[in-house]
Amino acid sequence: MKFKITFFTFALALLTSLAAFAQQGGQFRALVFSKSTGFRHQMIPDGVYAIKQLAAAHVFSVYTTEDANHFTDENLAKYDVIILMSTTGTIFNDAQKAAFQKFVQSGKGVVGIHSATDTEYEWPWYNQMIGAYFLAHPRQQTLRLEVVDNTHPSTWHLPKNWLWTDELYEFRNVNPNIKVLINADETTYEPAKPMGANHPMAWYHEFDGGRVFYTALGHVEAVWKDPDFLKHLYGGIWYAAKGKTLK
Repeated sequence: MKFKITFFTFALALLTSLAAFAQQGGQFRALVFSKSTGFRHQMIPDGVYAIKQLAAAHVFSVYTTEDANHFTDENLAKYDVIILMSTTGTIFNDAQKAAFQKFVQSGKGVVGIHSATDTEYEWPWYNQMIGAYFLAHPRQQTLRLEVVDNTHPSTWHLPKNWLWTDELYEFRNVNPNIKVLINADETTYEPAKPMGANHPMAWYHEFDGGRVFYTALGHVEAVWKDPDFLKHLYGGIWYAAKGKTLK
């Protein structure tokens, strides 16, 4: 009986400590921003919910908003990483742009999901930061994704050949300095505007003092319950927040 009581007391203390750690921000603090002024993706609620679940599982804190007024120096200083959840269109005014740039320049991280590349077409800094602009996509199809770099936490768990079904983006104005993680094999599906052998679908890079991870995946609601995709996304979030890769 004494052992059971002692064990229960220890377990309760551990859970209390973990809860307190999470309330203090856990490993890091994430801001999920999902404002849309263009096309509105139906998967946004699924994505926000999934990231909240990731936060609970991996002990980090998350705040969600669609209010761009949250982008001030004072507010953004609270966070380690901004997650752009399928944003579209023009979503920031000049003051908010300046706060976002200062956030990145201070050494913080940004994660772009799916249509984060369909955002802020008149802002060159954003184009270079996120890595590319959306050009087109065909109908939803299955294809072979080729994992070309498994030294990044977003791809550690993935096979070289990853069979995937999604809305498959094609890009323009690709930043030549991005480090491609996953490439689309255009011979395995019917693209709308082919990019050829170099067709990135996920990438990362260091930019203007900060860290950026982007994945074009995530349009289909069902993928937000896919364990491999969620590990891919969390690896990108962890990298952007903490700067961890294999050297």
